[in-house]
Amino acid sequence: MVFGGHDANSCADCANGATVVQIDDQKGGAMRWLRMLSTVVLVIGLVWIAGRLIFPVPSTEGRPVEAAMPFDPTTTLGPQAEQALSAHAGQSGVIPLPDGQNALHSRMRLAEGAERSIDAMYYIWHDDVSGLLLLDALRDAAARGVRVRLLLDDNGVAGMDGMLAALNAMPNFSVRIFNPSTVRSPKAAGYLLYPLRMNRRMHNKAFIVDGAVAIVGGRNIGDEYFAMGDVPAYLDLDVLGVGEVVTDTATIFDQYWNSQPVLALEQVIDGEGDIAAFDAAVTAAETSEEGQAFATAAQSVADRLVAGEAPPMEWTDVQVVADDPIKGMGTHDRDQLMITRLSGILGGVSTNLDLLSAYFVPGKEGTRYFSDLARAGVNVRILTNSWEATDVPMVHAGYIKYRRELLEAGVTLFELKPIAGLSQGKSELGPFGSSGASLHAKTFTADDSRVFIGSFNFDPRSAALNCEMGFLIDSAAIAHSGSAALTDGLAARSFQPVLEGDKMVWRDPQPDGSTVMIEHEPGLGFGNRIAVYVLNLLPIEWLL
Repeated sequence: MVFGGHDANSCADCANGATVVQIDDQKGGAMRWLRMLSTVVLVIGLVWIAGRLIFPVPSTEGRPVEAAMPFDPTTTLGPQAEQALSAHAGQSGVIPLPDGQNALHSRMRLAEGAERSIDAMYYIWHDDVSGLLLLDALRDAAARGVRVRLLLDDNGVAGMDGMLAALNAMPNFSVRIFNPSTVRSPKAAGYLLYPLRMNRRMHNKAFIVDGAVAIVGGRNIGDEYFAMGDVPAYLDLDVLGVGEVVTDTATIFDQYWNSQPVLALEQVIDGEGDIAAFDAAVTAAETSEEGQAFATAAQSVADRLVAGEAPPMEWTDVQVVADDPIKGMGTHDRDQLMITRLSGILGGVSTNLDLLSAYFVPGKEGTRYFSDLARAGVNVRILTNSWEATDVPMVHAGYIKYRRELLEAGVTLFELKPIAGLSQGKSELGPFGSSGASLHAKTFTADDSRVFIGSFNFDPRSAALNCEMGFLIDSAAIAHSGSAALTDGLAARSFQPVLEGDKMVWRDPQPDGSTVMIEHEPGLGFGNRIAVYVLNLLPIEWLL
């Protein structure tokens, strides 16, 4: 049958033809998108390659090796070191520095009393009041002929290129940077050109003077670490050491100073900076309300050392535990990692373990370790920041993934809560921490006999990416004080998550001694819960 000059078969052929044309159009569209995507990828790749050619990482090949200056018996601090090594051979004298302003004052007094050398390395150094005062003390030391070596991580010196260049241009003052961005503005572009390298940071904190005294711990250099002014103060801890531990700390400093990830400041920052601008900033810091208050602050334990006297110390065995700086290149073996050594140290825990970690993300392996200890009868207590107290919400999201499993195994958890109106910078928690709005300390006590104080957080970043260090101290007295601080001080101002059947609730201790039960995580609203859920879906735990 014919309809309009076309039979049925002809119409079918027309339909088939239309279908073929539609499929061809779809294929053509897909091919166009594929070509566009390929072009975009190619352009990005070419830009990335060009960027690495324009902003290469300078070489350290052929750079002379520099070594720390050993202590000199003729200096003020020298006899202290000499007596320590003779009267306490193989041991070290240590003094915890829990109070923020005391910790800053100790660094200032040691810098002012330095006669031969100052070696300092820090993850963060702010250009605020405390940072400027201490930088000025280093500048004055260099002007007196003291050799100053300052090693900083590039992540923690935002906006300070000109200031550091001015200091680096001075005689006797050398600045080096750990894994610096070769693009200085915007510095974040360095992460695009060298993402793996730029994610490996130096988280160490150490201050060594005249080869005789060293301060190591959790504090960076900035007002929030020393309870200066109105900024929320961190709860943190350093330890001052003399004796064998100073020699070991200086050796580690040299390893970093001469390592491949570390570049001289002039290799990445051009010019000699503006010393007049630095002078103006220092003057503003000194005349500020915070600077004037600090100038009249109480004396520190370092005053007696600089005066040639020996303050009361705990004499004991102290190990300096540190990552190999090659970790900053990502070419290390597992036995070069600090976590490997700490695992061996922790492996001997038999009765109790108290751990304070500002950023606690144990991962599957750590969760299994702490859970096994608890099931074996070890009293495991862990304190970290609550959601309301943390300054890194992503890390808290990572911690939440493992909280229930830890509780089910019998681990006791505390989550530090901020307290409105809490006085800051006062030593109200004994030798193990100052008051503060947020936990920053990284320390543990094991079996009431040994204490670790340093920069290491129990999280994937500290374990695998950041370079870390700290003191492991054999001291029943300091360990007992640390455990007492957790029990008597910090627990009383922390939320405590517990399981009631299958439901998790939070105990909230009140000032009058009573306890309020909270059925949902404090401060974690509906929107935050969604954000935490999404964060836990992302493959980012290795970066936390």
